Amino acid sequence: MKNELLEKTIHEVSADLKAKKVSSVELTKAALDYLEEIEPKVQSFITITRDEALRRAAEADKRLASGKDVTPLTGVPIAIKDLLCTKGIRTTCASRMLETFKPPYDATVVEKLYQAGAVSVGKTNMDEFAMGSSTETSFYKKTKNPWNLNCVPGGSSGGSAACVSAGQAFASLGSDTGGSIRQPAALCGIVGLKPTYGRVSRYGLIAFASSLDQVGPFGKDVEDCAIMLGAIAGHDPMDSTSADVPVPDYAAEAKKGIKGLKIGIPKEFFPEGMNREVSVAVKDAIAQLKSLGAETVEVSLPSSPYGLAAYYVLAPSEASSNLARYDGVRYGLRIPGENIVEMYSKTRAAGFGPEVKRRIMLGTYALSSGYYDAYYVKALKVRRLIKQDYDKAFEKVDVIATPTCPNPAFRFGEKTGDPLSMYLEDIFTVSINITGLPGLSVPCGMSKSGLPIGLQLIGKAFDEATLLRTAWAYEQATEWHKQKPALKEE
Repeated sequence: MKNELLEKTIHEVSADLKAKKVSSVELTKAALDYLEEIEPKVQSFITITRDEALRRAAEADKRLASGKDVTPLTGVPIAIKDLLCTKGIRTTCASRMLETFKPPYDATVVEKLYQAGAVSVGKTNMDEFAMGSSTETSFYKKTKNPWNLNCVPGGSSGGSAACVSAGQAFASLGSDTGGSIRQPAALCGIVGLKPTYGRVSRYGLIAFASSLDQVGPFGKDVEDCAIMLGAIAGHDPMDSTSADVPVPDYAAEAKKGIKGLKIGIPKEFFPEGMNREVSVAVKDAIAQLKSLGAETVEVSLPSSPYGLAAYYVLAPSEASSNLARYDGVRYGLRIPGENIVEMYSKTRAAGFGPEVKRRIMLGTYALSSGYYDAYYVKALKVRRLIKQDYDKAFEKVDVIATPTCPNPAFRFGEKTGDPLSMYLEDIFTVSINITGLPGLSVPCGMSKSGLPIGLQLIGKAFDEATLLRTAWAYEQATEWHKQKPALKEE
């Protein structure tokens, strides 16, 4: 049975914890009991850390009793995507390759959440090495969409999105390389935020594509996302790409209203033949923002249609390089062979799944002699053009509004046989990673079949505050974020 406390948001339950209406141990037990009860249905987690969670909850209660260093996250159960290193706790990247890997340290973002007093209940399922848009490439299990258990939750952070949507945790961390936070947030009917590249430390994030990866939060509402981002953002000397930029109070900034804000509508993101339900829901959301005092301006992003092609050269190229370290020598899986070359090939053949192998081969090909200039260098030039388009658009507007995904959640197996149709699910999200800009998805509608639809908001570099402001104003005027999934097959 679901405890009514688990229906609350972080900001609501945090007030209960501070007022001593409930202890963190009681709250964490309730969360773990419900998590374990529905886990066979939803399959959000690879590792559940009950003992560790209760130990941290007891520590949080001491902190709450003393009244010192209490933050909005103190004592609140959250979940962590299984590619963020957690000291002594299995970190698999949903791959056979790292099935037994226990890191000797915590990722910076994990450390920051612990410093804030958050309680992690476990590590969530994902696409293997974050490569996928449906969480179907995981070596361990297929996470289900809480709105319809026959549908995918999106990917690659499918477990992180599904566990928040289903009420197994109050919030979670994901990572976004081409839409892996925003797309599952949209498909699972919650809020997901990809921060500006460099806003959040990547130290301890197991890399897929280092120039595109960014860690970010999932929350039940915009304020919860703002609280989570405030806890993890900031400069980290352990990450050379981390930016030394001041971190505002996001939760306070979010409530400033949007009167006079200019919202750009790019015509390239509403192509002919687009899913009508998505198009109508997003256009209605834009009209709602206009009624709240924002101004809409048509903008053009002419190079964005090439974003997907550029992304699928750049990301696999970086993956090919990053995944070369999994060779069976130092850590992870090792399949013995007659000699070192045979050991390498046997280990990699057995350790990686088909999608990871496909992307390594694509990337190795694009980087190979004779093709490097034709593919990789060309993709870098396209990346620059896309960035210039956004720079030009942001001279006129404060925020850009688009659909998050071209369709609501699809059924299991519907796209696995056709990688291209799967890759097209990221068509509206990849250009934000290519440019390093921040993006957020907020629920803005429901399809006729009862599946959530997301509105994507894109901001200027390091201006997550304006994204949160826009999303919060929209959320206050609508009820979409209050709808809860039934955990049924349809």
